[in-house]
Amino acid sequence: MRIQSRNFSGLFFVFWLMVQASAWAQTAPSQAQEAAYKGLHAAALNDDSDLINRLVAQGANLEARDSYGRTPLHVAAFKSHEKALVALALAGADMNAYEHDAYDVVTIAAVANDVPMLRLALSLGGKPGNITSPYDGTALIAAAHLGHVDVVRTLIEAGAPLDHINNLGWTALIEAVVLGDGGERHVKVVRSLIKSGADVSLADRAGVTPLQHAKQRGYATIVALFKE
Repeated sequence: MRIQSRNFSGLFFVFWLMVQASAWAQTAPSQAQEAAYKGLHAAALNDDSDLINRLVAQGANLEARDSYGRTPLHVAAFKSHEKALVALALAGADMNAYEHDAYDVVTIAAVANDVPMLRLALSLGGKPGNITSPYDGTALIAAAHLGHVDVVRTLIEAGAPLDHINNLGWTALIEAVVLGDGGERHVKVVRSLIKSGADVSLADRAGVTPLQHAKQRGYATIVALFKE
């Protein structure tokens, strides 16, 4: 049993590292890709709303894709270019399009902790509940994992689903505990989720609840939140 326990712990640690890395695995345009951009992709890269409007008037394809499946909107989001995002959205670009790793504009902004871009994307039609990432998660799960407090609160206000379960079997609340560090940011995330009505009884595939995970990790402040 001890050997099995050690093996399980080792496997979980490797898995944990993989998931931690995956939170930042969104692939922004490389320098080589940026240098090759033309048309709307180049206009988005340079935050040139006037050029975007001219190109659209000439019939440019708003949903054109680069080699990684990014539309001009994705480029604008990665670069935090608000003028370009607005121009593209008003021209009719799909605010909920996915690139190759299944990330949309809302989740790109959420992972980047870019609250102004997130609010803008939501106001222009980005959906807070899109199923995104290779893990079939949501922007809220990603933000909870990363401890992005203001992003979490913004998504909750926008109506993001609190109890979505990704393909790892984890909710935003579970990720905030399991992949968080128990510090101030993750305490605030957990508090926001609980106060907003997240289901504290939802367990992972092993039947472990968020409270039990917090106890196992010695996160006393988070444990106390479940008892308020």
